[in-house]
Amino acid sequence: MAKIVLGIGTSHGPQLGIPAEKWGVLVEKDQRDTRFNYADLASRPRPGIEKEITPEKMKTRYDACMKALASLRETLDRVSPDVLVILGDDQHENLTDENMPVFCVYRGPSVEPVKREGRRAVAWRSEDVAGRALDLTNYGVDSALAEHLIKHLISQGIDVASSNKLRPEIGLGHAFTTMYSQIMPHGRYPIVPFMVNTFYPPNQPTPRRCYELGQALRKAIEDWDGNKRVAVVASGGLSHILIDEEIDRATIDGLLHKDKQKLFSLPVEKLIFGTSEIRNWIGAAGAVEDLEMKLVDYVPCYRSMAGTGCAMTFATWN
Repeated sequence: MAKIVLGIGTSHGPQLGIPAEKWGVLVEKDQRDTRFNYADLASRPRPGIEKEITPEKMKTRYDACMKALASLRETLDRVSPDVLVILGDDQHENLTDENMPVFCVYRGPSVEPVKREGRRAVAWRSEDVAGRALDLTNYGVDSALAEHLIKHLISQGIDVASSNKLRPEIGLGHAFTTMYSQIMPHGRYPIVPFMVNTFYPPNQPTPRRCYELGQALRKAIEDWDGNKRVAVVASGGLSHILIDEEIDRATIDGLLHKDKQKLFSLPVEKLIFGTSEIRNWIGAAGAVEDLEMKLVDYVPCYRSMAGTGCAMTFATWN
């Protein structure tokens, strides 16, 4: 029988792959973002924001993120699981509005790195976040576990879609590829990419449904005869593009204290854009609810007077 031996939660925001002194490039993108009024927010900034975006403060926070990622890498390699089940969101990379399932499991035999053009070009890098070379060869997928999860989850009343092919010009979505550049540059562990529609209405799962998915995922893993040690990973979050420390703290508190009701009551109207990736953490929490969470760090990486940025968060369960 298989067993979950580790949980990991990690942000994957672009500021993790860009030195702090270059975060201004992202601010230029913020200013053009039509999803919110940058000029209005910058004209009435939150008190004290100017102290959050000094070069020194941003460098300190970038360094804290690198330290947290190093801690996750150390934990992952120390536990050395046989396979990683990664909960992440596909942002119109392989799944589009023409066919957008709530949950989708990739069951192909491997993942081929694709050097992309355009806005997703940073998904695969030649180096990890610590500057070490990545071996850009095919990475393994545990197809047997993937197919078992699909069948077992459906038997539990969790309907999931399946895919055995990725768009050749895109490859795997950034929520999954960044796991190689951040915590497993050697590509040693096979994965099961588990896509959750956190971003796109009208069929985003509720926090409660994400937690129920996690619980069903644990049952499915424990019922697998693969006799392997499994890690469950939540990729993304917490709040961004606009940092919301209130919802971040509520999420972290609910996770740390295993307070399901607090997680279920998170305001879904705020679980939008990148902040919607909190759903991946809630799903992972359901899968590892018998393990104890350790908050490695919470680093609100502000980058502008408008309060834009990403609240980087790193945690383990074991």
